[in-house]
Amino acid sequence: MKPLLTVNHLQVSYPTRDGRVFALSGVDFTLNRGETVGLVGESGCGKSTLGKAVMRLIPSTGGSIHIGDADITHLGRKALLPYRADMQMMFQDPQGSLNPRQSVGKSIGRPLEVAGWHAAQIRRRVGELLELVGLPAAAASRYPHEFSGGQRQRIGIARALILEPKIVICDEPVSALDVSVRAQVINLMRDIQQRTGVAYLFISHDLSVVEYISDRLLVMYLGRIVESGPTRQIWAGPAHPYTAALLAAAPVADPRAPRGQNILAGELPSPISPPPGCPFHTRCPRAAERCRAERPALRGSGAHRQVACHFPLFEPDAAQLPPLAL
Repeated sequence: MKPLLTVNHLQVSYPTRDGRVFALSGVDFTLNRGETVGLVGESGCGKSTLGKAVMRLIPSTGGSIHIGDADITHLGRKALLPYRADMQMMFQDPQGSLNPRQSVGKSIGRPLEVAGWHAAQIRRRVGELLELVGLPAAAASRYPHEFSGGQRQRIGIARALILEPKIVICDEPVSALDVSVRAQVINLMRDIQQRTGVAYLFISHDLSVVEYISDRLLVMYLGRIVESGPTRQIWAGPAHPYTAALLAAAPVADPRAPRGQNILAGELPSPISPPPGCPFHTRCPRAAERCRAERPALRGSGAHRQVACHFPLFEPDAAQLPPLAL
């Protein structure tokens, strides 16, 4: 079955006074119907840039974005409009993403208004979506400040789903919420996914949330994917040293649980002048001369585990890999 979303070698760079920032340097991934792909990495690694580039909110400087068979990479605003219904975005700040001067119903229903729906149809559809996310239809007449943070995020989910999209880009959608509310919203998102088949690209710093909600995982470092594969497999045994460091640094509820050693040292290098060779070699305890000279490509089984490392912690799908030249 063809993926809903296919991103090939996506690049985003832009000039600054001090040089050129390479925010994304050749990102590849797919997203299938009813699937959640988690995207993790440190602040500044390019996660939000990837979400915005896929949504065509910022321009890409290379690569391609396909929805099904359609290449939307360079479509103009008018030509892109029909595909906007297929792909929506869920934002980090539920308060900031809602217009405080508009009623909730107006904010949720605005995409339908743009699409030419009649007022009665919009009211009915908004009421259905509010009830779907666990709020009464009568909430449509109220304003954002009258709701709690968790309720506002439910409103944001309703707005993202109003056009029945196939794909939702979720950019830190629960990071501003309390832990108990966060769990409610995540469970709501999973329930909606089971009902509708919507696919999520779930961007988050919270590794426990990503582990719970995602089917597959993308680990990003300095604008590149350094490891990908089924979430449970990566959690059970990360192949890239950077992934291992992220998981070791993640908080655990049980203080008696065994913890790995946090091997991350130093700061994320500047995307204006990324290091030669492997971008992680400046912080990696396994780095060798080859790492400083040669950039590793993602290798492994495209359908399962992939890792961009000359000396991974183990070889994913080793039977399907060429032998390592050390």
